[in-house]
Amino acid sequence: MHGMMMKEPLSIIEILRYAAAAHPGAGIVSVRTEGDIHRETYAEAYARAGQLAHGLARLGVGRGDRVATLAWNGYRHFELYYAISGMGAVCHTINPRLSAEQMLYIIGHAQDRVLCFDVTFTPILEGLAEHLPKDLILVAMTDRAQMPDSPLDLLCYEDLLEGQPEEYDWPSLDEESAAALCYTSGTTGHPKGALFSHRSTVLHAMTVAICLSKSLSEGARVLPVVPLFHVNAWGLPYAAPLAGASLVMPGAKLDGASLFDLMEAEHVTSAWGVPTVWLGLRGEIDKRGRNPEGFAQVVVGGSAAPRSMIEGFEDSGVEVCHAWGMTEMSPVGTHGLLSAEMKVLPREEQMALKSKQGRRLFGVELKIVDEAGNRLPHDGRASGELYVRGNTVVSGYFSNPEASEKAIDAEGWFGTGDVASIDPQGFLTIQDRTKDLIKSGGEWISSIDLENIAMAHPKVASCAVIAVPHPKWDERPLLVVVPAGEAPELAELHEMMLEHVAKWQLPDAMVCVEELPLTATGKVSKLTLRRQFADYALPDAV
Repeated sequence: MHGMMMKEPLSIIEILRYAAAAHPGAGIVSVRTEGDIHRETYAEAYARAGQLAHGLARLGVGRGDRVATLAWNGYRHFELYYAISGMGAVCHTINPRLSAEQMLYIIGHAQDRVLCFDVTFTPILEGLAEHLPKDLILVAMTDRAQMPDSPLDLLCYEDLLEGQPEEYDWPSLDEESAAALCYTSGTTGHPKGALFSHRSTVLHAMTVAICLSKSLSEGARVLPVVPLFHVNAWGLPYAAPLAGASLVMPGAKLDGASLFDLMEAEHVTSAWGVPTVWLGLRGEIDKRGRNPEGFAQVVVGGSAAPRSMIEGFEDSGVEVCHAWGMTEMSPVGTHGLLSAEMKVLPREEQMALKSKQGRRLFGVELKIVDEAGNRLPHDGRASGELYVRGNTVVSGYFSNPEASEKAIDAEGWFGTGDVASIDPQGFLTIQDRTKDLIKSGGEWISSIDLENIAMAHPKVASCAVIAVPHPKWDERPLLVVVPAGEAPELAELHEMMLEHVAKWQLPDAMVCVEELPLTATGKVSKLTLRRQFADYALPDAV
C-alpha cells in the first residue's frame, strides 16, 4: 500500500525562491574583484538569477549543457549556481589552482559550452587560449566599465542580464537530473567528475542545515573561506539560504589580517574552511589579542585539524566543529559537534572527541572493512578502509566507467581510500589515506598521528610526515617542518611524541623548509613532498 501524498520534484532553484520569500532580510555580502563591498538580498539574487537564465538561454544553453565557472566566492558566482541548475543545465566549477593540463582536461571532458570567469583569472585563460575548444563562449564576470583589455573574445556578465525580465519560467525537472559537476583533486591520473543531482543537492542542504544548525540558524552570518570552486563550498550556497543565514564572501584575500577585518566589520558568527587558512587567522588573533567580535564557531574540514589548533580556538571562546567528507559525498559526511551529555565531560575528554572527525550526518552510512572486505566492529580499536553509502554519495564517476567500477564494492558502497576507526559513540577517526600510511617492518605508522603531535610544539608552524625508502625496514617516517621562528630539535619532538606513540614509530629524521607545497584545494601535497624527497637518505640507511 502506498501513502496518499503529493510528490513535487526536489529542485535547487526552489531553495532560493524559498529564501527570497521566507528570509527577505538575509543575503550575500561580497568582497568584489573590483575592490569594493557589494550587498544583495536573497530576493535580489533570485531576481538576478532569472535575468541570468534568460541571458544564458540567448547564448544557446539548454538542458544538460555544462556551464563552467572559474571564480572566487562572490554574489555573481552564487547567481550562476542557481541560474544554471535552475534552467536545467549543469554548473561545472573549475579550481583555478589546477595545472594548465588538468584544467584543459576537465574543460574538454565536461564538454563545457560556456565559461564564466572572474577578471583576475584572465591571464590563465589567455595562457590556455590556443588549446581551448573553439566554440567555448567566455563570459567575464564584471560590468562593462571593468571589462579586461584582452585579445580574447569576451562577453560581459552584466550585459547578459541587462534588459532581461526578472521572472523566468523555471522548468519542472526530474529531481534525478544533473545539476552540478565537480572534479576531484585528490586522485592519481586525470581528475574524476562527481555529477550531483537536484535531489542529492537539496537533501545534502537539508541535512547540513539540520546537523550544523548552530552555524546555519536564521540570522547567522557565515563566512565560507572554503571556495565555491571546491565541492560547492561544502554545500553552503544551498544550506545557508535554506536556513536563513547570510553569506559573507571573502573574494580573493584569504590572509589572516584580511579575514579578521572582514569578519569584524560584517559581524561573522561562523567561518568554514581548511586548517591551512585557520593557521593564518589564529596568528592574527594572537597578534591582536582577541577574536573578531561576534565570532562564535569555526568549521574545519578538508584535512585533519591539529589538536593544538582546536584547543587554541576553544580556549579563546570559539567552538570548533571538526567535519569530514569528500567531493564524492557532496561533500559533508560527518560533523564534530558534541551532544549535551558530552559537553559536561572533563575538558580533556571533550578535546579528544573534537580531535576526531565526528559523527555521521543523517542519511550517511559508514563501514570499515579489512583487506578481505570483511566488516570490522565499531569499537574504536579496529581499523580498516572506510566505505560510505547514502543519498548524497556518488554511484560512480561522470563518463568514466572504469573508475566507477573500481570505486563501488559488491554491496554498493563507495570506497573512500581512507583508513579509519569508528568508536561506539559513532565518532570517526581518519587514521590516514591508504597511500599516506607508512609501512615499516610490516607494521603501519600513521603520518596524521605524528603530524598532530608535532603541530602542538611551539616551534612548529606547520609540518608533514612522509615515507622515505629504507633498505631494512622498507619505509621510515621523515618529518618535514616549517619552523615558527627558531627551528626545533628532533629530540624535542621525539620527547613529545613518546607520550603518545611507540618509540619505533618516531620519525628517523627532520628537514626544515620555508613552506610546504599545497594542493589545489589548500591541503598539504604529500605527493609533491614524496617526489621532492624520493632520493633522501636517512642517517642510518647510508
